[in-house]
Amino acid sequence: MKVEIQSKKGLRTVLSVIIDKKIIQTKMDERLKELQKEVTLKGFRTGKVPPSVIKSQFGKSIYGEVIDKILRETSAKAIEEKKIKIAGQPKIDLKTFGEGKDLNYELQIDSLPEIKLKSFEKYKAVEYKIKIEDKIVNEKLKEISSQNKQFKDKKETEKAKIGDQVVFDYSATVDGNKFEGSEGKGVQLELGKDLFLKGFDQQLIDVKKGDIKVLDSILPANHPKKELANKKTNFECKILNVKEAIENKIDDNFAKIMGAKDLKDLRKLIENQISSQYSQALNSITKKEILDQIEKNHELSLPKNLIDQEISIMTQSLKAEDKEKHKTNNEKIAKSRIKLGLLLNEYGEKNDLKVSEEEVKAEIQKQIKGMPGQEKMVLDYYQKNPSAAQSLKGSIYEEKIIALIKSKIKLEVKDINTKEAEKIISEFNKPRNDQSKLKKTEPPEKNTTKSKKISKK
Repeated sequence: MKVEIQSKKGLRTVLSVIIDKKIIQTKMDERLKELQKEVTLKGFRTGKVPPSVIKSQFGKSIYGEVIDKILRETSAKAIEEKKIKIAGQPKIDLKTFGEGKDLNYELQIDSLPEIKLKSFEKYKAVEYKIKIEDKIVNEKLKEISSQNKQFKDKKETEKAKIGDQVVFDYSATVDGNKFEGSEGKGVQLELGKDLFLKGFDQQLIDVKKGDIKVLDSILPANHPKKELANKKTNFECKILNVKEAIENKIDDNFAKIMGAKDLKDLRKLIENQISSQYSQALNSITKKEILDQIEKNHELSLPKNLIDQEISIMTQSLKAEDKEKHKTNNEKIAKSRIKLGLLLNEYGEKNDLKVSEEEVKAEIQKQIKGMPGQEKMVLDYYQKNPSAAQSLKGSIYEEKIIALIKSKIKLEVKDINTKEAEKIISEFNKPRNDQSKLKKTEPPEKNTTKSKKISKK
């Protein structure tokens, strides 16, 4: 194999590669011998078909297969020989080929730029440490208590009111006819939440245990059976029980029901979860501050093919007119992402940072613990999507790099409360021209509890 640099302009290198025809013939002969063991032709026993006959029957396709393999192998060797760090997939341009001829082709390669990292010691950033006030924890405790109400039976003569729980069986009809799912047993509804069908709760007000209540409602527009969508439906409900809410006593027993050791432990778990949500948002702001300085202080030439590829990924769900409308901004964002990616990766390589499989597994386990009741779903997702695990590995690698950079710069640690944190996050999320580094950072939700039990993270 003969490899020469045909031309070099900026980050684009064109190599000329020549493969001697004798090598190609040797590869052809080797492939024909392999096929001799596999090919079955009429008039010949398996394994006894002469190579010349195989060649006469399948010569063109075998030659194409051999050339394809040679191109893959020799292009990789040529790049390695010239010590080129490639950016994206090289392009092959065949010049001369054919049986009995040398194979001559050009290899067009976009290479990665040479990166000279500047010292990070002059960089500055602020890292926020948040203190969650007792008032916030108390509000969350009340919310959890409200969402996990206990109920006790009312007297048989007492009527249901808003806030009570009504337990009933029902039989429903549309135009006098039964349908799939038209019967329900032991349905429990807390009146006032309107979780069953719109207006259903209101019609159960004043019912008592043992009542038969007939009421009407409209099936939802997104009903699985299209023919039943928006249909007026008659419900005959047999009231099995009426219960009133008992105010939870927020004590050690309640904490144990929620999965904690005691009330002190529950309060700590709540504080940690809220703190973690705020910290995630605030860490993104610190990261953006660092990335801005890294980008500003380094100049890099970027391979056009990487820019085009990044723009294609970014805009794949956009309409053609929207792509054109935001063309300049999309290119700016793509360049920023690629530049930062190359700089961070160079820093990681220079410092020999790596991510082990154990670290990836540990992060997956962390996610599993953070989603009680959905452990199998999370595990299945990563097992069935290797690319998701690879993406997670990339995120861990990036966080390692950022952590190392933080240790090298002047990092001011600032203690703040939740009010100050929300102000910082709000200011950060104000519209800005450059949204290339990070996604919008959201402050934590104050009034949402996804699971009845508080998970230890």
